[in-house]
Amino acid sequence: MSTKDTFADNITHSLSQKETSEYNQISSQVESDNVQPVSYELLNSEKAQRMAEFFGFLGDANRLRILSLLAQEELCVSDLAAVLKMSESAVSHQLRNLRAMRLVSYRKQGRNVFYRLHDSHVLHLYQAVAEHLDEQE
Repeated sequence: MSTKDTFADNITHSLSQKETSEYNQISSQVESDNVQPVSYELLNSEKAQRMAEFFGFLGDANRLRILSLLAQEELCVSDLAAVLKMSESAVSHQLRNLRAMRLVSYRKQGRNVFYRLHDSHVLHLYQAVAEHLDEQE
């Protein structure tokens, strides 16, 4: 079975009988009109793997909670630990991981180390996911 057939089957299984009939009519018309297939740019395997690891890394609630705070303002480890009700050691461990993935960066001021989101891409990613999850069905 081709990818196209599998896609069509997945669509029609989730539709009502009337919607399935309408989908099949439109699909037949498109095929009969000899519409040129859309050109797809396929994500290469290496980048897909790196992206999967990245999103898997974000599958930790404590990391996301840290990002949620840093999306609002720059904070030091002790402030993050207090707000999150976590040990400074646990927060530092998570921040080390977040730095390794280039999600946060830091600056030193005296004895304190202040963390912030690495760049606007991280902020936009966080905001987009939060907004998506807040949408009503």
